[in-house]
Amino acid sequence: MTKTITCRLLQVGTAFCLLWMMTNAQARQASLQEQAQQIAQKYMLVDTHIDVPYRVQDAWVDVTQRTDDGDFDFPRAVQGGLNLTFMSIYTPAELEAEGGSFELAHQLIDSVEALAARAPDKFALVRSVADAEKAMKDGRIGLAMGMENGSPINHDLKNIRVFADRGIRYITLTHSLSNQISDSSYDDNHQWNGLSPFGREVVAEMNRNGVMVDISHVSDDAFWQALEVTRVPVIASHSSARHFTPGFERNMSDEMIVALAKNGGVIQINWGSSFLTAQANEYSTAYWELEKNWLEENGLEEGGPEARKFREDYREEHSYPYATLADVVDHFDHVIKIAGIDHVGIGSDYDGVGDSLPAGLKDVSAYPNLVAEFLQRGYTEQDIASILGGNLLRVWSEVEAYAGAQRSCLPGFCLP
Repeated sequence: MTKTITCRLLQVGTAFCLLWMMTNAQARQASLQEQAQQIAQKYMLVDTHIDVPYRVQDAWVDVTQRTDDGDFDFPRAVQGGLNLTFMSIYTPAELEAEGGSFELAHQLIDSVEALAARAPDKFALVRSVADAEKAMKDGRIGLAMGMENGSPINHDLKNIRVFADRGIRYITLTHSLSNQISDSSYDDNHQWNGLSPFGREVVAEMNRNGVMVDISHVSDDAFWQALEVTRVPVIASHSSARHFTPGFERNMSDEMIVALAKNGGVIQINWGSSFLTAQANEYSTAYWELEKNWLEENGLEEGGPEARKFREDYREEHSYPYATLADVVDHFDHVIKIAGIDHVGIGSDYDGVGDSLPAGLKDVSAYPNLVAEFLQRGYTEQDIASILGGNLLRVWSEVEAYAGAQRSCLPGFCLP
């Protein structure tokens, strides 16, 4: 029904009618937002990738209080309904050749443990699904840990058990360079044509130790080989759909997403704009090539003050094409269309993608905005609960069950 017809039926003036309709629309939006807030607070909300440990590595930041910068702190997390975050234990790819990945990983784990110890009324270390559920019941935010980059395994399968004992519950097999385990989607040097022989052993050992296999960052060949080896579902902790960013191997193709679902796994959607739209992806690709060449020409190091100034100046002259909230939900829609509601979740990459987050999803207080968009598109409350955390917890439970069976089986009668 058009506005004009509605106004005629109500027999009121056009100006008054339009004002009435605007007010009514605002009321509906407010009601939707209130419902979204309630849902975000009601169900387990899991984000599988937040980069707080590396963010605070060089300068301590008290994230128990509201912070002036960064995407995560306790007050904003509570506001957003976040119950469980996987803190990223990230080690730069270059450290594998230089040495120090193993040590840095332990230092970052120490920092997460210290955060929980300093604020036991706010945070709880989480090592299992049961721990996550208890933390939520107690009103605390659960801190699980995922190791982004398998380099700290340091060519020794025993270190998987070492890191599992310290609380690591997923390992991203590689990062921006091919490593001892796997080729990287970001690296043109595919030295293994997928997984290395050691990498296949790593996947199997992770299964046995209850550590989820994370295929974000790996090459396509490595993804398919990981599915061949694993005996349990795998996750993509912070990836999006390649359908929207053609040629960007870091995201997952439709064929891969369908295979991931068949495996029982989940893809956790990354919220960095370059993961979401072709326009932002092309902008980022062009910029990073430009910065790399500029640094080489001037003999400067990546990440230094000169590089930051160069980036700021570039942004002033070339506006960044931020994705929208609708773009984010388009990725969820697409995955659900081809793979089903049970195989998608949230892997925002907060504190990891810099100033590239979509409007409406700028920090951990914003999860209800995502829920509101789901409601606007007709998702049921149960659908939303699955996306927020139910799907990830199901995978984690299956990984725990398999590892438990392996530990309790009789010699010669274990599952393969």
